[in-house]
Amino acid sequence: MVAVPIKEVVGRLCFNSRGQETVEVDVKAGDCLGRAMAPAGASVGRFEAQNFPQGGVREALRRLKEYSTKLVGLDASDPKALTSTLRRIDGTPNYSKIGGAVAYALSMAAAEAAASHLGKPLYSIISPKVEPKLPFPLGNFIGGGKHAGPGAPDIQELLACPVGAKRIEDALRANITVHSEARRLIEKKQPLFAGGKGDEGAWAANLGNEEALELAAEAVAAASDKLGFRIRLGVDFAASSLWSEKEGAYVYARGGKKLSSEEQIRFVAELKDRFDLFFLEDPLHEDAFEDFCELSKSVKGALVVGDDLLVTNPSRLKTALSKRSCNGAILKVNQAGSLGDALEFAELAAANSIVLITSHRSGDTVDSHISHVAVATGSKMIKTGIVGGERIAKLNELLRINERIYLDTGSEAHMASLAYA
Repeated sequence: MVAVPIKEVVGRLCFNSRGQETVEVDVKAGDCLGRAMAPAGASVGRFEAQNFPQGGVREALRRLKEYSTKLVGLDASDPKALTSTLRRIDGTPNYSKIGGAVAYALSMAAAEAAASHLGKPLYSIISPKVEPKLPFPLGNFIGGGKHAGPGAPDIQELLACPVGAKRIEDALRANITVHSEARRLIEKKQPLFAGGKGDEGAWAANLGNEEALELAAEAVAAASDKLGFRIRLGVDFAASSLWSEKEGAYVYARGGKKLSSEEQIRFVAELKDRFDLFFLEDPLHEDAFEDFCELSKSVKGALVVGDDLLVTNPSRLKTALSKRSCNGAILKVNQAGSLGDALEFAELAAANSIVLITSHRSGDTVDSHISHVAVATGSKMIKTGIVGGERIAKLNELLRINERIYLDTGSEAHMASLAYA
């Protein structure tokens, strides 16, 4: 591929979907401009890249201005080379000096600038040899935990995935239908429901954990019947936020119970069978590699997925592989820091038959780059939420990618091949 040298790097303060300060970076490369803004999570793993250095956003921007001249001349179309330079400049294992948010925005903006200059889709810059297939959208439609606050379920996300959809347009419509069905069912139970939503646009209702699961299962079934193809139900427990190190238990404040590790494994397995769950994300806390293995052995026909467990970190994934902890992995570029770091993780996962799910963050932006990351990494699903400007931006980009593939090949993009569907 022809090199596209970086000419200029500029950073600025912006705000994400939660109104928090973040950074946006412009990269001029070749004849074009790339721009990217960094998201932020609420349920954050301890081993993620550090979003900002001590001093916050303004210190991160000051440091970016200080070292930006070292980036001029680098090839914007080579994410791994850019990551290598950022690692040398930072000199820490978790981007604590320059900030993972800057590493994310800078590497994404550079790739976008290169794609624009070369007249190629972004996914082909990220992974030049990829055979593009579209991931299934995985959408949060009932929220709880840190995303929704008191009164909502302890379980953080109830997720829909339209595994029976043949076209991306139908898949997106399916999740929107599930979201609408969920509101109808909530209002049936609670006529005065005000339509409150959590960070990711999911309904934040006054529901108990199993009550929420029952309603979610009914919404998925109703939408499946209405559309004529299968939609599956998944759960993100975000169990690190439930785990009390002091008590040695998972504390369900809304549910009024405390579960030992053994009891949590049994509880998750029972919910899997009772509600026909196909996707179990972070069902145990972020250091519970052995417990993840025990759960994986006890459930069949489901993806046991690590997010806080793995934090898009190759060394954490190697530990999980050695202990057979999970068969699925969340890929969040800003957990790793830069795009090049995330690609290293994705390659290790693919080499070991780990199912990848590219994901947004709860404090997100209107950028749509992760749609291209999902295609480039062969992710089977993309976790984006269902409604809200910062969520729908990623989903609409999948429609544009499909259109681009049609123009290039004469046929619509195939959906990814999804196990456990």
